[in-house]
Amino acid sequence: MADLTEEPLSSEQLVDGALLKAHRDEVELPDGEASVREWIDHPGASAIVPFFEDGTTCLVRQFRYPPRRTFLEVPAGKLDTPDEDPEEVAARELEEETGWRAGSLHPIGAAYPCIGYSNEIIYVFAATALARGEQNLADGEFVEVVSMDLDEAIRRARTGALKDMKTITALLYAEQFRSDR
Repeated sequence: MADLTEEPLSSEQLVDGALLKAHRDEVELPDGEASVREWIDHPGASAIVPFFEDGTTCLVRQFRYPPRRTFLEVPAGKLDTPDEDPEEVAARELEEETGWRAGSLHPIGAAYPCIGYSNEIIYVFAATALARGEQNLADGEFVEVVSMDLDEAIRRARTGALKDMKTITALLYAEQFRSDR
C-alpha cells in the first residue's frame, strides 16, 4: 500500500476567530513536490438524536448564515476546546437547544463532515430516557424545536429532503442504533 501522507513544511495562520482558525500550509507531497493546503482548525462538535418513547424525535429549525437559508437539523453544538468530553457537550447542547434532558446518552458514530478543508469531527449520540429540562439558548441563537416521527426524519434523510450533512449522517446512525437494540 502506497504511503500517501503529506508532510507539513510550513504553516501560516490566516484567521484566529472565536470559532475557527484558518491556516495556509506548504506541504511535501508523496512524490517529493511541494503544494499548498488551506484548511480550517475546528475543535469538534457533538450531535444528538433524541429517542422519545412514542417513536418520535425532535429536530431544530434554524437559519444558517453561510448558505443563507433555514435548515432542519439534529440538535448539536461545538466543543469549547478540542479536549472537552463530547458526551458532556451532547448533554449540554440537547438541553440548551431543545429543553430536553437525556437520562442516557449512547455514542452511535462519529464523522468528519468536511475532510477537504477542515479537521472537524462530529461525535453522534442517541439520547434516551428523556425528561423535560429547560431550554437555554445562547445570546443570538434562535431555534424552533420541531417534533417529528423518527421514521419520517430518517425518510427525509434518505430522500434528500434534509440538506444538512451532520443531520443526515446522525439519522442514519440512529436508524442502525434502533435496529441493533
